[in-house]
Amino acid sequence: MDIKKFIRTIPNFPKPGIDFKDITPLLGDNVAFLSSVQSLSSKFDTNVVDLIVAPESRGFIFGVGVSVILNKGFVPVRKPGKLPFETYKQSYDLEYGKDTLEIHKDGIKKGQHVLLVDDVLATGGTMKACIELVEKCGGVVVGCSFLIEIVDLNGRKNLEPYSIHSLIQY
Repeated sequence: MDIKKFIRTIPNFPKPGIDFKDITPLLGDNVAFLSSVQSLSSKFDTNVVDLIVAPESRGFIFGVGVSVILNKGFVPVRKPGKLPFETYKQSYDLEYGKDTLEIHKDGIKKGQHVLLVDDVLATGGTMKACIELVEKCGGVVVGCSFLIEIVDLNGRKNLEPYSIHSLIQY
């Protein structure tokens, strides 16, 4: 299935010069959404993956879907102050700003193998912060899976040497 036809571009959002990739049409089509989640899951060996980790908010949508397909647990990475237990924090740069993410300190057991999932790979800042959080917990990153990759922003390079899989490239 050509899931790219379900992604629309919104020019100048959230600020001038940014071409935002809107996934809501994809989410609204059950067949396209299921196909995308199955494809995100397909490149990684289920015998190697113990947990799925994804950042809020759109990463949750795809991360939970992948966790269901792979029959694995899900650990959320959230913005500061949203998790009720002790957390690790990691700051990072976005394509259009700065932010901080948190994960529960006990969310990942030492040595667990983690697949990271998000909707978009742009500069790689968000996913790099997620990788650092997983490693602070003692987890082992087996790869990163993205719905969309904005190739010109070189996010893949910022995530070396990790295995990267993306379904759609712009």
